[in-house]
Formats: sequence, C-alpha cells, structure tokens
Amino acid sequence: MVSSTPSNSVLASAARSISVRRRIADHVVNTPLLKSCAVLPDNTELYFKTENFQTTGSFKLRGATAKLTSLPLDRPLITASSGNHGIACSHAAQITGHKLTVVLPETVAPAKLAKIKDFGTEVILHGAESGLAETHAQSLAAGGDYVYVSPYNDAEVIAGQGSIGLELLEQLPHIDNVFIAMGGGGLISGIGSVLKSFLPGCRIIGVSASNSAALAASITAGRVVETEHLDTLADGIAGGVDEDAITLELASEVIDRVVHCNEQEIVAALRALAWTEKQIVEGAAGLALAGYLADQQEYAGQINVVLLCGANFDKSALMEAIAG
Repeated sequence: MVSSTPSNSVLASAARSISVRRRIADHVVNTPLLKSCAVLPDNTELYFKTENFQTTGSFKLRGATAKLTSLPLDRPLITASSGNHGIACSHAAQITGHKLTVVLPETVAPAKLAKIKDFGTEVILHGAESGLAETHAQSLAAGGDYVYVSPYNDAEVIAGQGSIGLELLEQLPHIDNVFIAMGGGGLISGIGSVLKSFLPGCRIIGVSASNSAALAASITAGRVVETEHLDTLADGIAGGVDEDAITLELASEVIDRVVHCNEQEIVAALRALAWTEKQIVEGAAGLALAGYLADQQEYAGQINVVLLCGANFDKSALMEAIAG
C-alpha cells in the first residue's frame, strides 16, 4: 500500500511539474476532461482525460517540450521511440531549433513513422521493439556526436507528463481512482507524483499489457528485469525499461495497484471507446480503460478518471479491432 506521506523524490517531481508547466504552457493544450456517455451504477462517475486531443496526438508532447526547452542548441539530439515520443520530439525541435534524429523499431506503426518523416526528422529503424531502439540510440549518443533524450528516464520529461496531474486537480475537486497505461513509467510517475502530493487519497491504478509488461515485472521484483515482448495493440507502451530508470522508484511509490490486461480486453475497451464514448484512440489509451473495465464493480460509487494517452493509431489495425 502506498504511504500517505509522499517521499522527497515524489514531492520534488511534483514541484518540478509546477515549474515545467509554466515553461511549456504556450506549446501544449490544456486537454478536456470529458464525462463518460455510458450508463453507470448510481453515484459512479467516469471521466476521460483526453490527451488524444493534445497537439501531435499524444501526451508525449508535454515531456518532449519540457526536455528540449531545457537543452542548449550546441549539439544535435537523438532519441528513441515506439512512435509518439518521436512525433512529439520532432514537433518540439521545430519550436526550439534543435537538430534531431529518432531511432524507431522496425515494427513502428506506419502512421507514426509517416508523421515523424513529415517533420523532416532524420529516422533510423533498428530492432524489433522500442527497447532495442533505445539501446541503439544510447550507443550512438555514447560516441559523443549526440545528446540522448530519453522517452521516460528523465526528470524533465517526467515533470512534463506530470502537468496532466496539475490539470486534473483543477478540473475535478475530488478523484478516487486514476487509470494509466504503463510503459517506461514516465507518464504514471509524473501524474502519480503530482496527485499523491496534493491528493494523497487518490488511488493510482497502473494498467499493464500482458504482452509487454517490463515495468510491472520490475515493480514486483524491486529491480529492473527484462520480459518477453509480444505484439500488442498497445504498441505505445511496448518495450523494456532502462537499467538505471528513475521511473522505477517513483512508479513503485505512487502506484497503488497494477492491473494486467490481455489483447482481447484491450480490443473490448477500444470498441467501448469507439461506439459508446465516440472516441477513436490508440491501443495504449484503450489499455487504460481496459484496466477500469476489468474490475468495474470495485470502483462503483467512486469518481474515476481514465487517461486517454493518445490517438496515433495504425488505421488498418484499429479498424479491424473496433469493427470486430
């Protein structure tokens, strides 16, 4: 059970989010919080924090802008991504003027690859999943020609994602549960640090895809561990975790519960979002709702928020999923 007294690390991350939010305010959207269209049990409330409406189509713009606006222009940057972080960094680099290279897995969704190339960003395809792409980008940066920008293992990036938590505090006076898809941990660490600092009674529910669950396994083990990575509709959260990931300590402290969801549950959530909520989102956003739906009765009578992290989906894969 998470302590009701946040650690200094959690408090420091929340404080950094406050500072970062001011710096990125002109470049990101304060996204809407929408109430569910579904018929729910009495006194149950369900809301969606719609980062799918964020500029570049995902929450990643927050962390990317936070990081790039903190860096000098004297050296080119390199980063790795399953897609969304690369899109966000490409957009942020146009704002800051940085030269950028993005390393992507060979399995990157075509729509995400196309968006990155549209920015004129240099692209390298390497490896079958984002963890291998990260390792390659880090090795290139180690040669001294680039500054590496982590998609999650960075205090500025985490603080940028935490700005979502600050918006939630303004949009809802009370929240019982927040459901967040788990990838490398930057999103859940940032939001969780803010909410645990200002609303300690709020439960942070991490939702892990059964097909790629490195962070969940690492939290259980108390150290970074590698897991098998299978194809998942939630491609935005797929991949491993850095050995020195600062997100592991933060995520372990702020997460109250981890829920594992399989591909069938992700598909069911994507259909519910499309047909009931009228929201067309990517698999990682569906994963967050799947976590709520997996044990819906437990959250009856409470105020629940599902984080819709993005909408940069592969059109053919999503059409197949929601059409059934």
